[in-house]
Order: sequence, then structure tokens, then C-alpha cells
Amino acid sequence: MTLAALRDRDCPICGSADARPEVVSTRRADYLPLADLTPFWFGIEKARCFFSYHRCSGCGLLYNPIFFGEAQLGELYATMPPNMNSVDGDAIAATQRGYFDAVAAACPLDGDYLEIGPDVGHIAGEAARRGRFDRFWLFEPNREVHDILSAAVSGQRARVFAGMSNLNAVPDGSVGLAVMVHLLDHLLDPVGMLEAVHRKLRPGGTLMLVTHDERSLLRRVLGPRWPAFCLQHPELYNPATIRRAVTQAGFADVAITRSRNVFPIDFLARQAGAALGVRTEWMPLPRRAIGLRLGNIMTLARRSTDQPAAMAVAERVEISA
Repeated sequence: MTLAALRDRDCPICGSADARPEVVSTRRADYLPLADLTPFWFGIEKARCFFSYHRCSGCGLLYNPIFFGEAQLGELYATMPPNMNSVDGDAIAATQRGYFDAVAAACPLDGDYLEIGPDVGHIAGEAARRGRFDRFWLFEPNREVHDILSAAVSGQRARVFAGMSNLNAVPDGSVGLAVMVHLLDHLLDPVGMLEAVHRKLRPGGTLMLVTHDERSLLRRVLGPRWPAFCLQHPELYNPATIRRAVTQAGFADVAITRSRNVFPIDFLARQAGAALGVRTEWMPLPRRAIGLRLGNIMTLARRSTDQPAAMAVAERVEISA
């Protein structure tokens, strides 16, 4: 199909078909052919062009009723570069190390380790060095980074898979820690993926998610120019909707905090300039990295020790300053 394959898509969390338009780009992707959309697929420096975001009347999720189909996504992701490859590698590593620090303080680092979308393996590498995990199960669709990813967990019992949707190789009830960083925003069936991960966790096992926060101050300031509004995100979350998704999948003890990201100052300035339509190429900007809580949220949740995997148990949500 030359146009987006999914139309009149229901809410991927609650299934409601009742949604109202909320965020649109100047050039809407909704009725453009795939060939015209491909140039907007890579990077957040491109002009604003994305599918219109609607607010679900049932659960409040912000999502695209029109979006690419699975085959189109496979074609687009096939040539995707490593995540944030324009950001300094040390800054990325520092951000990912901070994510692992947070989960390491909250749960035991044993059992099996599962990560979906690990990219080059910054977090998996931390888990290999600092944890006591029995096996590593790593699902990364970008084959170009598989050698780097394997090197990050060298010396461990590890398997790397090219797909993401089929977790059958992972034994049910074996995983002590499951990690998904900036993955859930990309999925057509996020609750289905969360349910699959829930089955793989052992009782008391922990899930760590990092997602964009569409209720963040940065999103309110930038409006439709917020970089997370893009062709790669069929839905975007806030603390209430991420809680709804994980509890619906059966998780308990849900805790949500704003996550800290490390960025070089020049990268931040250039991205802000691109979002605001201001040219910054001529500006002499420092490359020193700084840590900011800038618009992402981290979710920690566990599989209950005393309830079946299929049961959804609503628990507390914590928002830290």
C-alpha cells in the first residue's frame, strides 16, 4: 500500500473507537503516500510531519488512529541507524547507566535478564558487569548492531534475536529483570507486548520502562514542535496512561518517576533551535554534558508474587519532582 495501512485504528489500550483530534503537524502525514513520508522518518531534525494524534475518550491515551502497518514499519526500520546516533556516546552511556542505577536500587539483580530493543547494549552491559543474571535474552531488530551488542555481554550466557514480537524462546517465569527503553511508544500493540513480558517474569520479577511523557513541561512549551511527535510514535504516554497499560497487563507495585537524561549542551541547543525553527549552525556552543529531567518518565512494575499472570492489579503511582 502506498498510504498508511492502518486507518480508523482503535485505542491500543482500551479498544475504544471514540477519540478526538488534539495534535496535528503543518503538513499532515495522514493522507500522504509512503514515498513522501520516508524522508521524514529519520532523525528529529526534519521538518514537522506526523500522523495526527487523537485523545482517547475512554482512557485518555494520545495515539494515531492512522498509522503504518507492520509491513511498512518493517521496511522503514530495516535501515534505521542506532538510536540517537547524533548524540555523544558518553552522554548516551551516562543516561543508560542512570537507568540501570535506578532499577538496581529497587530490585535484586538475578534470575534471567530480558531486554527488548537494547540497541548497542549500554544497559545490558551494566547488567552483565553488575548483576548476577543466569542468562541474557536480547531482542534487537537492527542486525547492524548485533556484534556490538554481543560484545557488551561478552562472557555471559546470552542470545541475541533479530525480532521483537516473538518471545517464545524465553522460558515463562524465568526473568528477574525485563527492560524496555523508548520501545513502548513504537508498538502497535503495547498491551500485548506487556502481557508477553509479564508471562516471562518470575513472581516478584521487575519490569523497567522508559517512555516519553506527553504531559511534560517540555511538551507544553513546544506544542506540536515537541520532537516526540513524529512518525515513529503511534502512541505517547503520560503517568496515568502508562499505569493503565501496565496494570491492564497484570503488573503490580507500579512506581513512576521522571527520568534523568544526559545531553551535550550543543546537542540540546541545536535540537531546541530545530524545534523552534531557529538556525544554530553558526553558534559556538560548548559540548559539556548536563543531566536534565526533560520530558521522559521511568516506570518500575513487578509481577505479583501471589496472583496469576493474567490478573491486572492496580497499584500506586509515584511522581517525583
